[in-house]
Amino acid sequence: MQLNRDELLKAYRLMRGIRVFEERVHDEFEAGRIPGFVHLYAGQEASAVGVCMHLGDDDYIGSTHRGHGHCIAKGCDIEGMMLELFAKQGGLCDGKGGSMHIADFDKGMMGANSIVGAAVPLALGAALAAKTLKRGTVAVPFCGDGGSNQGGVLESLNLASVWKLPVVFAFENNGYAETTAASWAVAGGDIVNRAAAFGMPGVQVDGFDFFAVHAAAGAAIARAREGGGPTLLEIKLGRFYGHHEGDSQTYRAAGEADRLRAEHDCLTLFRRRVVEAALLDADDLDAADRAVAEEVEAAVAVARAAAPPDAAALSTNVYVSY
Repeated sequence: MQLNRDELLKAYRLMRGIRVFEERVHDEFEAGRIPGFVHLYAGQEASAVGVCMHLGDDDYIGSTHRGHGHCIAKGCDIEGMMLELFAKQGGLCDGKGGSMHIADFDKGMMGANSIVGAAVPLALGAALAAKTLKRGTVAVPFCGDGGSNQGGVLESLNLASVWKLPVVFAFENNGYAETTAASWAVAGGDIVNRAAAFGMPGVQVDGFDFFAVHAAAGAAIARAREGGGPTLLEIKLGRFYGHHEGDSQTYRAAGEADRLRAEHDCLTLFRRRVVEAALLDADDLDAADRAVAEEVEAAVAVARAAAPPDAAALSTNVYVSY
């Protein structure tokens, strides 16, 4: 699928937006200005953007504890996200959800989730509704290699295939379920091997390559929209930071994260490819870098200055009715 100039710029800007957002969150968390736990998505940008560029606001995604990248790729407001992480009024969840529960239903983002693998069965509900109501929409749950071993996830793969639901399972295999290596914990060698057992296509793709992810996701999402049923994508990638902020990463080989940055940075690879092919100019990409940096800095300034949620709002947004 050939992308035009505007689409390529959009892809780059989204990936750069995720990277800059995460790096600023890293700094703000380290300075003690962001409460709770934070799990950064930096390094995995090509996955979220490659998938979500095929989705509209009416399509749903489900996320993980590492959800900022999925939010940005799905079109969530960066200022609203930053306010949410700072636990401030005006955040996407009014400052009461934080990093691991950030959501925006208006953008089809069903939420980050602190329960490993929980987005997968939730996405089945969205996919079942889409099929029953003939909406022509799809659901894409993101899940990690650790989540791929959860019972509810395996049951969801079965049910999606039995009911032929419009869902694409996006397994982001970054090599570690917190501190446990996927090479040790995932039976069968690769997650993609499980697709055959549930009667659905399975595709393994290089998650550092935006174009590879975009092509594989595009085919799977188109198939789901056309009534072809579910697909399992295993997106092989790596995270630049620890499992969470403050992770000592003693389970990783010395220099592993540095090598990922030096050799497998999806932004560097994207930039090199489009410039060498004369699809975009370096000046276009530099301008996008500046625009994104300004947007994120402005969001940080707003979040620092904003007020926390009022105590009277503690019980709101908990139940459908009161």
